[in-house]
Amino acid sequence: MKEAKGIFLKDLTKTFVTSKNTQVQAVKRVNLTIKPGEFVTLLGPSGCGKTTILRMIAGFETLTEGEVVIGNEDVGPLTPDKRDISMVFQNYALFPHMNVYDNIAYGLKLQKLPKAEIDERVNRILTMMKMEDFATRVPSQMSGGQQQRVSLARALVMEPAVLLFDEPLSNLDAKLRLHMRDEIRKIQQEVGITSIYVTHDQSEAMGLSDKVVIMKDGNIQQVGSPREIYQMPANVFVAGFIGRANIVSGVIESKETEATIVRIDGVQYRVPRATKHQAGETVEIVLRPESVILGVEEFETRVSKSVFMGETHEYEVQWGDQTLQISESNPFGKPSYQVGDKLMLGFDEKSLHIL
Repeated sequence: MKEAKGIFLKDLTKTFVTSKNTQVQAVKRVNLTIKPGEFVTLLGPSGCGKTTILRMIAGFETLTEGEVVIGNEDVGPLTPDKRDISMVFQNYALFPHMNVYDNIAYGLKLQKLPKAEIDERVNRILTMMKMEDFATRVPSQMSGGQQQRVSLARALVMEPAVLLFDEPLSNLDAKLRLHMRDEIRKIQQEVGITSIYVTHDQSEAMGLSDKVVIMKDGNIQQVGSPREIYQMPANVFVAGFIGRANIVSGVIESKETEATIVRIDGVQYRVPRATKHQAGETVEIVLRPESVILGVEEFETRVSKSVFMGETHEYEVQWGDQTLQISESNPFGKPSYQVGDKLMLGFDEKSLHIL
């Protein structure tokens, strides 16, 4: 494989004109730097602009404004075949009349490479994907997961500088989707190729990425590692989109160099992070369901939902006029609370995040 290249998006903007001749701005001055070899996921709800960004990087959509730089080259004026990229599609896009070998070799043949080089590269990819025994099969003789592996092999055999994924696992069942997610990540790390992955599935983003880009309404909301996005969301939207989140109110009592003292409903907590808010300000605080501690005599609540899930016990409780979600891990041997029960609880102050 050739050396991976970084990607730089500068003020990337896309405006569509509707049939009623009105303008809709799908992507709004997006700036993003992706390092060589990074796996970056664009994550967000339908219509947030993530697929449009991917298609602009690929060259399938023209830019309204801005630049797409791959390596040191502005590829905006270039056609897709000149951009040193390959793409893995949602619908596999395999030729139904060709066997696996010919599907993978198709792009190399278009480049008019010598047959010996084509054979060597295709066989090497088949070995990497553990698909040597599938070389003579046609797509109709394979499962969805196997077809997606062929689609990935066809992209990798071109030895691109950048690999793009357009929701490639959305047509697979849940168990196979999980398996293929792990396979994609393993192969990407083995090859070291710069990759951009589009999905609306938060578990895919968390399980695949070095960096996650959260999008809403054409704008980037936050960029960070899966841990940063989950533990330190930038705003209420990010907190609710990645995992489940309780949002509670508190008042800043005092500030330290690397900590913040906050009071929540009369109980004081020392949050081990600084904040830009000032003493006396009312703030919103993110509290994940697994960060609620049961049996602590801090707040009195009433159980409104109780579901045993095996590895967790999921609760919803009424706390004043607010509903809190709680996830108790490894519930074996612990008290079980039912709807209507009084439940005393507290918060893990290390897990609190002030927005």
